[in-house]
Amino acid sequence: MIKLIASDIDGTLMPYGRTELDPRLFPIIHRLREKGVLFCPASGRQFHSLRHLFAPIANDIAFLCENGAILYGAGTEDSAPVLSKTAMPRESALELAHDILALPAGAHIVISGANTSYLVGDEAVFQEQLVQATGNRTTLVARPEDVPEDILKVSLYRHTGSEPDADRLGPRWANVFRMALAGPGWLDFMSADKGDGLRGICAALGLTPDQVVVFGDHYNDVPMLEAAGTAYLMEGSDPALKARFPRHCSNVEDTLEEILATL
Repeated sequence: MIKLIASDIDGTLMPYGRTELDPRLFPIIHRLREKGVLFCPASGRQFHSLRHLFAPIANDIAFLCENGAILYGAGTEDSAPVLSKTAMPRESALELAHDILALPAGAHIVISGANTSYLVGDEAVFQEQLVQATGNRTTLVARPEDVPEDILKVSLYRHTGSEPDADRLGPRWANVFRMALAGPGWLDFMSADKGDGLRGICAALGLTPDQVVVFGDHYNDVPMLEAAGTAYLMEGSDPALKARFPRHCSNVEDTLEEILATL
């Protein structure tokens, strides 16, 4: 019996370039809840951003944030319980941050705390772009060392694509942190991934993998897709990923309706 449905956001529930979810998703999630199924967005986004995106139902769902580095149970923004948090070793995270800052021009760094994105240096223009695109809470700091809390994720964004940066940073950092291309232009480093996050939610709720359905579209979703009993990959995904995951989905809402019909 399905008890949990987790879904990636960008490229899965929401096509790249869009800033709002399909409104018909919210009543579907409400009907799932009435059937005893908890819905959980699973994203690299922060808690505040995800709650804004899911505002009509935000108090009734769980949240897998920062690609699995922090998990929240159902509740208000001030009362939702933190189910788990996985911080990066601070010294190594700061060294990685400085390696990103030393990359060729055009790379932006985003350091994630529990509910704030920290941008380093003169990044007012990128800060505005990030807020408009994601709704993140953001703070400008002069140096990575000025981040005043646990570092959960260090991300790089390059408008022209971050694959060359993955090649530059991978030899030193891919075996230290979980490194993942996380959508157009983004490269993420964490001490956890979405698979860890999904297992954390299952442990907190007493669920087994066969009770979980997940949706994803990109390589950073693979650990979560592998950890679930049932995994759907979006039709527009990389052919190599589609070969690994045989269940494909062109529209999450339509597939959720099909799932509802079986409950």
